[in-house]
Amino acid sequence: YDLANVADLGDCSVNPASVDDTLKRVEKHFDALVAKGIRPLSAGGDHLCSLPVLRALGKKKPVGMIHFDAHTDLYDGYFGGFKYTHGTPFRRAVEEGLLIGNKVWQIGLRGSGYSADDFDWPRQQGFTIVPAHEVWWQSLAPLMADIRARIGPDTPTYLSFDIDGIDPAY
Repeated sequence: YDLANVADLGDCSVNPASVDDTLKRVEKHFDALVAKGIRPLSAGGDHLCSLPVLRALGKKKPVGMIHFDAHTDLYDGYFGGFKYTHGTPFRRAVEEGLLIGNKVWQIGLRGSGYSADDFDWPRQQGFTIVPAHEVWWQSLAPLMADIRARIGPDTPTYLSFDIDGIDPAY
């Protein structure tokens, strides 16, 4: 409690039959929190849940992001062109102007999904890509110090952990 005042504010309402409706519901939920000056902390769901949260956080101005994952989640489409899936949220966030490209780090990437240039597109947006092999067997303290210095104290930043960025068994 010395560092943060944290409270469980309940679950977001979702619609398991409609991705579009769920995105609207989650964004509305987080809009209400952000409007009250609350810095949200959320857990659960697949990575598509990040998009409506980023929409609420980045509505007034874009944010930075620190993203731990095995995959970029920057694909343009999935399974025949679906635009809103677990593999596309950060592409949509870039397209919507929600992220500050040179204040985005993707850490722990170790796999491509569909093409050899999966890491080229984020770099073209200004993202810093840190493959998994660059952080194995060493302290993350220097990397985190660099990130803190480059983001600065006044840039709102979204932090995201995907389970496969932490445990390769998942």
